[in-house]
Amino acid sequence: MEQGGKTAARGWAARDASGLLSPYTFSRRVQGDGDVTIKVLFCGICHTDLHVIKNEWGNAMYPVVPGHEVVGVDTDVGPGVTKFTAGDTVGVGYFVDSCSACASCGTGHENYCPRLVLASNGVDHDGATTKGEFSDVVVVSQDYVVTVPESLPPDGAAPLLCAGVTVYSPMVQYALNEPGMHLGVVGLGGLGHMAVKFAKAFGMTVTVISSSPGKREEALDRLGADAFLISHDAAQMKAAAGSMDGIIDTVSAGQQIVLLLELLKPMGQMEVVGAPSKPLELPVHAIIAGGKRVAGNGVGSIADCQAMLYFAGEHGIAADIEVVGMDYVNTVIERLERNDVRYRFIVDVAGSHLDATA
Repeated sequence: MEQGGKTAARGWAARDASGLLSPYTFSRRVQGDGDVTIKVLFCGICHTDLHVIKNEWGNAMYPVVPGHEVVGVDTDVGPGVTKFTAGDTVGVGYFVDSCSACASCGTGHENYCPRLVLASNGVDHDGATTKGEFSDVVVVSQDYVVTVPESLPPDGAAPLLCAGVTVYSPMVQYALNEPGMHLGVVGLGGLGHMAVKFAKAFGMTVTVISSSPGKREEALDRLGADAFLISHDAAQMKAAAGSMDGIIDTVSAGQQIVLLLELLKPMGQMEVVGAPSKPLELPVHAIIAGGKRVAGNGVGSIADCQAMLYFAGEHGIAADIEVVGMDYVNTVIERLERNDVRYRFIVDVAGSHLDATA
């Protein structure tokens, strides 16, 4: 503990658009009345981290400490905390605060709050830049912390805090979770494999749509998808036209969205949850014909995240992961750029020698 009640933190940060991460020391805020102090055990790495540390979205505020998929253990709680006690296994996701006063916050959709405070590379209400969870400790309001069920492995649960809720939330919100419905999942990466797992647990028929023929066996035999389409195979795509009730598009690269919309039944719903750097092209005729709908989704609310974790715990759903030490993280970023992962990298923060210097 530092002078003034702030908590000393050790982590890794990027200092410029090279995205190179190195040891970094900083301070977490003073634990408030309603705050929880968490020892970080595991933290996932997603494409958002990659985009931000390399300033591909033009919004990086260096130094950037990435990380927003966290499972840890409460080490201390403020006197006003009623939801958690020291020793609880908990999670923290993509955001750590909101205004609590806008229409979105008032209806339980705080993930769309215009003053949303991101866990990493965000602006807190006091004007400070937030530092993510590639660090040993984090201090968060109890209202933005969730319980991680004992039935889930803590390392495999970490990606659920972002990747999991990002696909689960729109499936539930838009009723793309009914048994017997046909769901297309575009992309079989960190988000895509979670979408397949949740959809199968809901009792849906699942078709994976991928540009990589080599993922067929993985999709069908290991993850349990019912069918597999190669997105650049015109014959396969034509044969599947008009067959799907909904589509979850998880891809973070550019793609031809019109070809995907043709797979939907009339009045079908497409949810875009990937975040490509380049704009998607959407001719109006592609949605007018058939009354098809396209919507985006930004992670999910805290209630969505908690419901998702309980559902995952009941159905044994965790991410497929590769656990690494913090000293390997720059190699991980290189591998993530070429999609060399099945399906989520997890940093063993508690088991890493952070070796921090200022």
